[in-house]
Amino acid sequence: MKKYHIGIEASFDTIAGKWKPLILCYIGVGINRNGDLMRHIPEISQKVLTEQLKQLVADDILTRTVYETKPLHVEYAFTPYGESLKHILLELCAWGEKHVAHQQAAGAQVEIEEGLVQ
Repeated sequence: MKKYHIGIEASFDTIAGKWKPLILCYIGVGINRNGDLMRHIPEISQKVLTEQLKQLVADDILTRTVYETKPLHVEYAFTPYGESLKHILLELCAWGEKHVAHQQAAGAQVEIEEGLVQ
């Protein structure tokens, strides 16, 4: 039996790490194909992206839909259960964009490559 001390520990156990939050935010705004994710997160390897997506599907956060076309077409989307997480992550993404703007206004040398959330 796994025991958590507080709810956020369980949340981070599921979605924390270097790549999962990025993957989930991109999928949350409609970037949901493997190749598109690779283009938006060029630092991630194909192996790691595949592993992270498999974990998110196994945790019932995402669905994986395969379209039998040539070439094969696979899309990821939030499950009904994952939808509640999607809104939280997109809010965090928006807050991060506002935080970067706040830091810039204070004179910090920081930038964000692309804003995802308006």
